[in-house]
Amino acid sequence: MSLPMLPPSLTDEQQRYLEHLRVQRRLAERTLTLYTDALQRLTGLASAEGLDLLRVSAHQARRFLAKLHTHKLKPRTLALILSAWRGWYRWLGQNGLVDANPIADLHAPKQGRPLPKALGVDDAVRLAEHHQDAADPVAEALERCLVELLYGSGLRVSELVGLDQRHQASSAGWIVPEDAEAQVLGKGSKRRAVPLGGPSMTALRAWIAVRGQWAAADEPALLVGPRGHRLSADQIRKRLKQRALAAGMPTHVHPHMLRHSFASHLLQSSGDLRAVQELLGHANISTTQIYTRLDFQHLAKVYDAAHPRARKK
Repeated sequence: MSLPMLPPSLTDEQQRYLEHLRVQRRLAERTLTLYTDALQRLTGLASAEGLDLLRVSAHQARRFLAKLHTHKLKPRTLALILSAWRGWYRWLGQNGLVDANPIADLHAPKQGRPLPKALGVDDAVRLAEHHQDAADPVAEALERCLVELLYGSGLRVSELVGLDQRHQASSAGWIVPEDAEAQVLGKGSKRRAVPLGGPSMTALRAWIAVRGQWAAADEPALLVGPRGHRLSADQIRKRLKQRALAAGMPTHVHPHMLRHSFASHLLQSSGDLRAVQELLGHANISTTQIYTRLDFQHLAKVYDAAHPRARKK
């Protein structure tokens, strides 16, 4: 039996670059893993042609990209690989190790912008209000609370994870119950206040009433697991997936789907794109405008189902 091929080893310069990204740029571990894979691909392609990575030309880099195309990688994957390559060569240039960036003018195929998936209003409410008599009452209160915060306030899962029960100097986010709002730390370290609706406040109070049965004495986190400490994003995803299955949801449900549902349902009801932008914490309104496409899809379905001049099914 033949042994599996090992990925190409990273060069010293590549390892130094990745360390720079980890320490200076503070990239997430997942991103570092993707960049490592991209640089290993580059090393393999250059090695197969006997090329020195520090002397790769734009023409040769274009040939590398063509070879990646033969593997039928998605445009988004190709774009990430090129971004990693481009960043590495830029860093090499800044350190005087190359004269030009061979990736500077290379671009991945244009990728379509997929519409975010959102639950219908009835499904979102059913997920939030789902109850199992045999469930652990503490776990039930926790899951009801996290669903209400994700769907009721449109939080990112990272913002939800960062919430503390009350404000402290080290808090990324916290609950302000007297004002029925949460202070959250979003992308770009931008802080914003998000309102908490009636169902969210009800779920929050029910969770806080039983939180002490799980929470360690010195744990500041709002949402904690049975071991007494802050829930991770993965733990929230797992609990949400299990709850959605138990509630008979028609699709796989993840935290960002509830954020999409929040935005889509709010825009359908209010038509106020600028308010949705503020509530989501989007820096640019063009990011929020994708929900207008979701809203149009909803209107188109109503039209097709009801208007006598609609398309025949």
